[in-house]
Amino acid sequence: MKPAEMVTPPLTALRCWVQCRRIYLEINARRSVSFPASKYTSLADAPQSELGKVQLQAGGRAIEWQTIDEEIQVEDVANNRFFHSAKAIVPGPPA
Repeated sequence: MKPAEMVTPPLTALRCWVQCRRIYLEINARRSVSFPASKYTSLADAPQSELGKVQLQAGGRAIEWQTIDEEIQVEDVANNRFFHSAKAIVPGPPA
């Protein structure tokens, strides 16, 4: 018989909060991580009052802002993977 493979549980956030336009996560690996709102276009442009409405989702595997329409995976943040969403380009009036 082969020895059982060790399965690493997914990183989950135990809590999250926003302070001074920085998002903080306390994760189950007994550490905290944080990132500036400016890492994501949708968060960079959001008012502070909306940033504070962050919620844990998917059993703590994601953080979400419903009113901003942004969801970020805890695993990505913990591993410094910040995927920027492209900001919509609104065409200006014809010249």
